[in-house]
Amino acid sequence: MPDDIRIASLKDKVSKEEWQLRVDLAACYRLIALYGWDDLVFTHVSSRIPGPEHHFLINPYGMMFEEITASSLVKVDDKCRKLMESPFPVNPAGFVIHSAVHGAREDVGCVLHVHTVAGIAVSTQKHGVLPISQQSTIVLASLGYHDYEGIALLDDEKPRLVRDLGSNNFLMLRNHGLLTVGPTIADAFLLMFTFQRTCEIQVAALAGHSDASKLIPVDQKIVAGVKQNVQVVTKGMMGGLAWPGLLRKLDRVSPGYKD
Repeated sequence: MPDDIRIASLKDKVSKEEWQLRVDLAACYRLIALYGWDDLVFTHVSSRIPGPEHHFLINPYGMMFEEITASSLVKVDDKCRKLMESPFPVNPAGFVIHSAVHGAREDVGCVLHVHTVAGIAVSTQKHGVLPISQQSTIVLASLGYHDYEGIALLDDEKPRLVRDLGSNNFLMLRNHGLLTVGPTIADAFLLMFTFQRTCEIQVAALAGHSDASKLIPVDQKIVAGVKQNVQVVTKGMMGGLAWPGLLRKLDRVSPGYKD
């Protein structure tokens, strides 16, 4: 890891499409730090670069999330090998989960994984996500669970990750954390915001009533119809509805992400 984390701009060295992805992904990393979802330099958000090559952008390993810029992001292939010269290392082990999902889901442009306290807390609860809040109904409409197999270092785990995620947008990694996928970075972030808020609400609710049976559940008919309701509320834009406002927020408090 270089002592000086400044890096020359890549804006004129990559396509306009890739540069926009870099800006959005750097913004996503900084928003994760801003909302307190980061875990020092660990966890990842990956973004697929459109095209047949299966190239991705991922964080420079060792940088704090609030330091990440568009130019410091590292371009890798599906084996997490660097494709452009970069002074920063990458963490191939951390890409196991991401490469598994990207390889299996052509509809996924972004994979977002975090180790939050509330997320891990709920991941340890046998009943998993409870239908006790409006936010939880959105998660439950598209949720899978993956049992803990240790630190995700081995490709052997990939088929089971893919199986457990299925066609869902949310995956609870038991004893580990939360994962969301979306066609865009904005979508994956909004889904994670909802997932994290769901877990925070559940932890708070169970703090008041340790017996989950004493909590008031949402009617299953409401849960069943939530996908259509989400499309109406977000005007069919999903994360794109909130993303411009989030970028304006970053421009005020952490503007360096565009460098």
